[in-house]
Amino acid sequence: MLAAGVDIGGTKCAVCLGTVSADTVQILHKCTPRKTADYTPKEMLDALSSDLLSCQNFLPEKERVQGIGISCGGPLNSRTGTILSPPNLPGWDAVAVTHYFEAKTGWKAALCNDANACALAEWQYGAGKGCSNLIYMTFGTGLGAGLILDGRLYTGASDMAGELGHIRLADYGPVGYGKMGSFEGFCSGGGIAQLAKSVLMQELQAGKKPTLCPSFADLETITAEKIGLAAQSGDLLAQDLLKQVGIQLGKGLSILIDLLNPEKIIIGSIFARCYDQIWPWAQTVIRQETLVPSRTSCQVVPAMLSESVGDIAALAVAWFSREKTNMEMKQ
Repeated sequence: MLAAGVDIGGTKCAVCLGTVSADTVQILHKCTPRKTADYTPKEMLDALSSDLLSCQNFLPEKERVQGIGISCGGPLNSRTGTILSPPNLPGWDAVAVTHYFEAKTGWKAALCNDANACALAEWQYGAGKGCSNLIYMTFGTGLGAGLILDGRLYTGASDMAGELGHIRLADYGPVGYGKMGSFEGFCSGGGIAQLAKSVLMQELQAGKKPTLCPSFADLETITAEKIGLAAQSGDLLAQDLLKQVGIQLGKGLSILIDLLNPEKIIIGSIFARCYDQIWPWAQTVIRQETLVPSRTSCQVVPAMLSESVGDIAALAVAWFSREKTNMEMKQ
């Protein structure tokens, strides 16, 4: 099917056009991404609607868009197509986004939590091909998950299934998802930066000048990306920080492996980029903590779709929404 994808994020929003089927996806055109902070919600919706309509200029002759897939961070209500005040989208309160785009374009639209959308994409087109039970985990600005259980996307009673970031892994630690020592605190970009700053503060107050941060003024320049690059270059302090991240990741994954018994856990963003610095420590914890039958039947792998996952995920939402509608009509 010909579909349009809309990826709504806290940093940017973007529209793409593509063809999508049960086992293939191809992006035909990508509109220029728009910085979320530069627009009010109403202005962004209007701009994205304009981008959607502009996609008609890139359609094959006599073809038309058959659906819009929208990927957005939660909380949201996928059934009503409403965005419900996501923390990374200030002002996006009770936004009836599917209705808005349908009214502007005349194309059927479907909304999905971004982690769930990425899970669909990796399941059908990426590292999860052929699996019936998998977990896709974001590991970027925040930490969330999409669950494919028994060959179906599992969203829970109120679209909140997979909010792993809120799980507390330790009594103390970096804050993520509003909770000290949470899974998101240890396994997200912001959390890793928090952890690094606290360790570097100790080093500086002890009179040391770590290469990663030789002065107090440099503390504000610390990011997860900077830590990852330093660790890959051999910086021992940065490597130790990612060791701590890996240990906490292992604790969280062990819970998931024993609880859900997945075939694969697919992890994106920072994990994929810092695999060699994080995974060995996580793997050690998993070997200590999990049941053997569950552990041996589960692979933990980096995401395959990487930086293009946002566009592909949105297109996957359009495909799965149409397939769900077709199934319901046959029943």
